[in-house]
Amino acid sequence: MSTKGRQAKAEAMTIESARAQGLLIEAIPLAAIDADYLVRDRLVQDEDELTSLMTSLSARGQQMPIEVTRLSDQPGRYGLISGWRRLAAMRKLSAETRDPRFGEIRALVIMPDSAQDAYVAMIEENEIRVNLSHYERARIALRAVHEGVFPDQRSALRGLYGATTRSKRSKVGTFMSLVNSFDGVLQHPTAISEKLGLSLAREILRDEKFAEKLSDKLRKAPLRTAPEEIRILTQAVLAAGPKPPAVPLVPPASPGRADPSARAPRRETVGGLSLRYNPEKARIDLAGEQVDEAFFADLLDWISRRSV
Repeated sequence: MSTKGRQAKAEAMTIESARAQGLLIEAIPLAAIDADYLVRDRLVQDEDELTSLMTSLSARGQQMPIEVTRLSDQPGRYGLISGWRRLAAMRKLSAETRDPRFGEIRALVIMPDSAQDAYVAMIEENEIRVNLSHYERARIALRAVHEGVFPDQRSALRGLYGATTRSKRSKVGTFMSLVNSFDGVLQHPTAISEKLGLSLAREILRDEKFAEKLSDKLRKAPLRTAPEEIRILTQAVLAAGPKPPAVPLVPPASPGRADPSARAPRRETVGGLSLRYNPEKARIDLAGEQVDEAFFADLLDWISRRSV
């Protein structure tokens, strides 16, 4: 064999080795990729985010390859591992422009050792690129169990989220009860805060009829917005919870002469919350980063307990 022949053979072997190790970026037709190969973990696609990604792809081209694996039972076809947003943006560009540049996508063809490894690869990319909600994390773990990727929920949590803290893994596990009870009924599950989700899970465990009753309420409001859905969930938790004795707003006044300063406006900062009280106007204002849906739910709970 000539020197050129040996060099060509060596180069071919190097390329094949790189391909086998998932180190070679290949251009693959969009139509050859099955985007539903894995159950995706993102429930909501931000249209502004997709538009921004399309603008970037159109102006600068694809900077980061997606990851796919060959489908052994479908020659010439690939299953998507990670990069769903890039694939979606490229497909939309191709459909809108008919530009041949967007008919293919750059991809690393990898060979996961198992289906579990494929799911972990998808999770790891999205933990870096997007802020998944607890509900989305719980949903992908449950779907992986249903697909037979993991034998049970405990194995799925450890296999998919082994790199996270035990506390975070525990919260994802708690949210699994929400997915089991309300998936397909909730329209805005990613809007559920951690605290509200944990409260819902507590009531599901405490009352076996809670999920069924709440699902009926949700079905009666089919065209609800995210705030409306959160309000229904919050009210259900408040209505289900036990009613402890009323808590007085202020301690009783001690006998003696009234303090003139008691009617003066006051301002306090407690735990990162700024509070302003104006006794003349019978008004309290509060502000801070902690003020969210969960805080509002707690405040409603406290007010309802005072009025018992």
